[in-house]
Amino acid sequence: MTSRSVDAALWYLGRGSGVVSLALLTLVVGLGIVTRSGRTLPGLPRFAVSAVHRSASLLAVTFLVVHIVTLTLDPQSQLRWLDAVIPFGSHFKPLWIGLGALSLDLMIALTVTSLLRQRIGRRVWRTIHWAAYALWPFAMLHSIGSGTDARRMWMVWFMVACAVAVIGILGWRVSPDFLDDRDRVAGTKLPAPRALEMTRGGR
Repeated sequence: MTSRSVDAALWYLGRGSGVVSLALLTLVVGLGIVTRSGRTLPGLPRFAVSAVHRSASLLAVTFLVVHIVTLTLDPQSQLRWLDAVIPFGSHFKPLWIGLGALSLDLMIALTVTSLLRQRIGRRVWRTIHWAAYALWPFAMLHSIGSGTDARRMWMVWFMVACAVAVIGILGWRVSPDFLDDRDRVAGTKLPAPRALEMTRGGR
């Protein structure tokens, strides 16, 4: 395999893993909100939604690592290791590359705190986890500003689909229906003895 073919393979792998990372991040945002609501997905029990959410998060981290490693190894991308971690220090498109670095830093923080969730406490974990809502728009803006395929029609429609999905799920998250759904689901989780006691007390 020639040096040119290796560079081409790195370039395509870097671009492809970036697209997959954005798709997975979109899925993670949606599944995170569904998990928070306590609702289920068709064909899945409640605990499975959380499991799929965790698996999608780990896959997003994996593809993001592949995205960064391949682009730092590819001489055409002009991406240095420090540029992938320290925001806005790149000599090439500092704003857009910096937004990608912010996405990576936030994902690292979310991953570490999730692994330490039992030690840091649920309240601290939840506070830090709100950063997930900033991670997605940073990743999207990074894709728009630095992605070489950003102006291709298939990529435009892909990003539009991701944006519509996230805006739609966020719209439900801030709506009164979300609180009603969460309260209704929580009401069905009462332990059987307690539910029976409340029923008897109402007679």
